Amino acid sequence: MRRGIRASFFQFHSFCCMPTPNQIVQSWFARNHWKPFPFQKKAWLAYQRGESGMIHSATGTGKTLAVWLGPIMKWMKENRTTQQWTPKQPPPLRVLWITPLRALAGDTENAMRKPLDELGLPWRLERRTGDSSASLKAKQLKRLPTALLTTPESLSLLLTHEKLLEQLGGLESVIVDEWHELLGTKRGIQTELGLARLRRLNPALQIWGVSATLGNLDDAMDCLLGVNNTHPRQLIRGYAKKKMVFESVIPTDMDRFPWAGHIGTKMIPQVCELVDSAGSSLIFANTRSQTEIWYRKILEHRKDWAGKIALHHGSLDNSVRHWVEDGLREGRLKTVVCTSSLDLGVDFTAVDLVIQIGSPKGVARLLQRAGRSGHQPDAVSRLAFVPTHAIELAELAAAQDAIKREQLEARPLLKKPLDVLAQHAVTIAIGGGFGRDRLLEELRTTRAYESLTDAEWDWVLRLVVHGGESLEAYPDFHRVEIVDGKYQVSQRRIISMHRMSIGTIVADAAMRVKYVSGGSLGTVEETFLTKLRPGEKFLFAGRLLELVRIRDNVAYVRRTKGSPDAVPRWYGGRLPLSSELSDSLRKKLTEAAEGKLIGREMRALKPLIDVQQQWSTLPREDELLIERVKTKGVHQLFIYPFEGRLAHEGLVAMLAVRISRLSPITFSMACNDYGMILSSSQSAPVERAIEAGLFSPDNLVRDILDSLNETEMMRRGFREIARVAGLIQQGYPGQKSAKHLQASSNLFFDVFREYDPDNLLLEQARREVLEQKLETDRMYAALSRIENQTIVVTEPPKITPLGFPLFVDRLRDRMSSETLADRVRKMQQQLESSI
Repeated sequence: MRRGIRASFFQFHSFCCMPTPNQIVQSWFARNHWKPFPFQKKAWLAYQRGESGMIHSATGTGKTLAVWLGPIMKWMKENRTTQQWTPKQPPPLRVLWITPLRALAGDTENAMRKPLDELGLPWRLERRTGDSSASLKAKQLKRLPTALLTTPESLSLLLTHEKLLEQLGGLESVIVDEWHELLGTKRGIQTELGLARLRRLNPALQIWGVSATLGNLDDAMDCLLGVNNTHPRQLIRGYAKKKMVFESVIPTDMDRFPWAGHIGTKMIPQVCELVDSAGSSLIFANTRSQTEIWYRKILEHRKDWAGKIALHHGSLDNSVRHWVEDGLREGRLKTVVCTSSLDLGVDFTAVDLVIQIGSPKGVARLLQRAGRSGHQPDAVSRLAFVPTHAIELAELAAAQDAIKREQLEARPLLKKPLDVLAQHAVTIAIGGGFGRDRLLEELRTTRAYESLTDAEWDWVLRLVVHGGESLEAYPDFHRVEIVDGKYQVSQRRIISMHRMSIGTIVADAAMRVKYVSGGSLGTVEETFLTKLRPGEKFLFAGRLLELVRIRDNVAYVRRTKGSPDAVPRWYGGRLPLSSELSDSLRKKLTEAAEGKLIGREMRALKPLIDVQQQWSTLPREDELLIERVKTKGVHQLFIYPFEGRLAHEGLVAMLAVRISRLSPITFSMACNDYGMILSSSQSAPVERAIEAGLFSPDNLVRDILDSLNETEMMRRGFREIARVAGLIQQGYPGQKSAKHLQASSNLFFDVFREYDPDNLLLEQARREVLEQKLETDRMYAALSRIENQTIVVTEPPKITPLGFPLFVDRLRDRMSSETLADRVRKMQQQLESSI
């Protein structure tokens, strides 16, 4: 008895003398010459108290350690009495880490593994993404690791395996990285649905999100943690104002008549000087096509950089992207020309300069990209801005003002997309099945489906059970069965096809590009490649390639010399100006109109501003400018709402319809982020149209639909919805072409319109076209603002600096790029000589 008391005393003494988890972590920080930030400590304590929440901090300020060490410290506290953490088997699944891009998974895994290895913890850390090997996935189906790094799609796939539900039910926490990138997208809603299922499996589940550069934080929290959730939650703010330095590269021979769409490659010498001044840099362009052109032009200018400069975008082969990322980490590459493929989370501490080609079109995007340099909490992020035309300097000045006001973009939320819900219903039916009322209750805990009605839910169930009203006669669409009131899937073919089709990323079908001699370069959209003839040359992966043949959905190419006949264009490449940046830009123009040229960028624009005011005027915040110009017998009407390209595309068509109702007239149209142009052979009755309510927000949707081909726009939008909902299958790799998928979706669209006009997927297609493709909410806000503005109509003698980019956009559709460049140069010379 005395011996037992003595042994217990020594055990208690040993326990009391053991360092606490906090002391262990503090010591680990000290060994790495780091010091924890207050927001990191706050996050660790909140996690150990069992709370959920979100960490919002600038890029490169230590968010990963803030959210990752909480679960580690909690486990250490629970196992303090263990003298050495070396059990025979690693602990079961405790943490699920969701990343928006599988390309980030490797870097995130390295950051997560460092404390595990250096603290000697027995956790097993693995990832499961589309790039993971089949053998690893098979192993994980038997036993999941202690911490699993995955994507939204892979989480949905896990939920289709009923035998994993018990392990997922023992999950302690889920961490969603880069939540601002998922929010407001169908992938974000897919994540919301997955989180709701995990909360159902474990009501005590802790959920933490990591975010930066986000405006609507309350919405973000509700989407992440669920609505009506009484679980303790906390928003932790870190470093929102990381030190950043912005500089502009001002052209030495600034064009007073800037050509919008000209990618600014005449700035190559200045860009190369910037690259030379830095140890390592990233050059961001807004589209993959631009990266291809800039990479080639830089290499032509600096041939000695061969092997030190690389290209990175989402269509390149994985092996190419990984080689580039490793080269940046190891300091082998001097610069990388890239798109948003390197926007997120990848930690390249060696990068000390970011170069932005052209306007990023959003305040948050500018901050995100700037944060790729100086990717450490106490380092300075440095961004150099290279305008592709003069007016973009005003956009940078406006963005810097918005940053000072902390006016970041909010991510608009999607409302009840039924295609995603139908896919999720089949997922849960495969993964053990569900009852109608119980799953509906679960769905209503998400922000996306909190207002889902019984009728809408029953409609989705009819769709997945027997194809809805119009497809009931076709067994292929009877995916889910009802057995004793339980919705489930038993057919192996349906299970297999569904697992291959899980996800909401829908782009034009891509065709793999391979050398004839072997080796893959990546993928290019099928619509581009099928227009090329054998022997034609195009730029891709930084190489000039000649198309040899297309066979079995593969384009075989060889290296060649000369000049390209084409550069691939990827769908959705152009970014629209955000509402926040539009608002800030209007404020900058107001300052300039009042003679206040604040900042280096605005002072550089003085020659352009002087000409604009001499010939017309510079619109103030409370004004809408309309310019009427006649060129070679054509009447041009320039209108400048400064509301972004997407909103202008709908507005210009609607305005044309409203004017034509007053007087028969035919227009050709063009628009950019700043304004729109209506061209006709006769003068438009502008004043009469204004009096008749040209800019009234009343009947906006009706007039938009009168002005556009609503059916064709809905048809295109429906293709994506049909694929997400599972009506058409992508099939096995290489099995179906884009034309086949398009024909299938068109057939469904036509059948539904004729025989099932109340089909809710058709209504969703219409809503998505209006809200997302045309931005009708933004158009309504713009017209409401214009109603309270002074409309200024001028008749300048020539096309003004504001109008010149619009006029070039109108010409673009009528001539080749080479002819266009010659025409633009002549126009610039003529206008310059008129000053």
